[in-house]
Amino acid sequence: MRTTVGVLLDLKTYKGIVKRRTGNERIALYDRAGNKWGIKPFYMCLRYVNRKSALGYFYTNHKYKLVRRNIPRVTHNRAITLTPYLKKKLNELSRYSYVFNRQNRYDKHLIHHLIHKNAHLRKYLPESTKYTRKQLESAMSKYTSLFIKPTNSSVGNGIMKASKQAGGAWKLHGVFSKPKLVSRERAILLIHKKVRKQRYMIQEAIPLATYKGRPYDIRVSVQRSENGQWQITGIVGKVAARGRHVTNVAKGGQVKRCEELFKSSGFNAAHITEEIHQASLAIARHLGSSLPHMADLGLDVGVDQSGGIKLIEVNGRDQRYSFRKAKMHATFYKTYEAPIQYAKFLLK
Repeated sequence: MRTTVGVLLDLKTYKGIVKRRTGNERIALYDRAGNKWGIKPFYMCLRYVNRKSALGYFYTNHKYKLVRRNIPRVTHNRAITLTPYLKKKLNELSRYSYVFNRQNRYDKHLIHHLIHKNAHLRKYLPESTKYTRKQLESAMSKYTSLFIKPTNSSVGNGIMKASKQAGGAWKLHGVFSKPKLVSRERAILLIHKKVRKQRYMIQEAIPLATYKGRPYDIRVSVQRSENGQWQITGIVGKVAARGRHVTNVAKGGQVKRCEELFKSSGFNAAHITEEIHQASLAIARHLGSSLPHMADLGLDVGVDQSGGIKLIEVNGRDQRYSFRKAKMHATFYKTYEAPIQYAKFLLK
């Protein structure tokens, strides 16, 4: 008999299980991996979790069956828990189950600070600071291009970019519906107005390598696996849509295999790939030693025009679908298999 492991989903994904409409989550891949590793995934939603039991779905006899059962000893968290109610429910669940990826949305400035504490990893960090109007003015004097990012968002939401143009004007992305040229003073006023009282950070813009004139970065899936250690599950490139200031697929970015991108930039693909692997593993190990229950990361890594490596962002809930869009089906499956393997390791 296979051992049960919980998979915690958002409400919308959970409700779509019966009709097989689970958005970007391909839960059938958890079932496939479970068959291979002797694990039976039990799909849960915090709304239907009580103190020691949950109403959830098992896949059996070629369909998903709704049952109530005891809380599994180990749970893989794929839900976003931002409201006080969901945080409370997650804390209650964590009393009875070891929930890995328990926290999967991290403050970007906190992540930057933790990595900066490691002298060996600082070389991978672009210059960054917490947002204040004074820091914005300072950064605009220091850099010709910079990003202003919300510290707790995903898929590129809320990100602004300011780039200095010939003649002293600044080109703003993410403030208006289309990029617009304004004076330095106007740029500061508009950015500050958009930030208001939200938490933002300012980050030096990396002169990213380009593909057909469009900047690209690399998504790296780093996960704990069957031996509890971090592994690189896969890497894939994300090319910004024409005229866009972010590479996110949700914002029109195009996925490409890294070999094609590196070749187009004239890089040694094997060398760059190995450096990205080593940097990503070192970052994951360092963060994993500081932040409990971390087991599944999506790192956005920039390659500058000289082939240098810089960390752009750490995502605590990797969307994974970039691999599917790039037709990297074996890698896409492995991103679902690794959490099942890690759950089996935890059960030991």
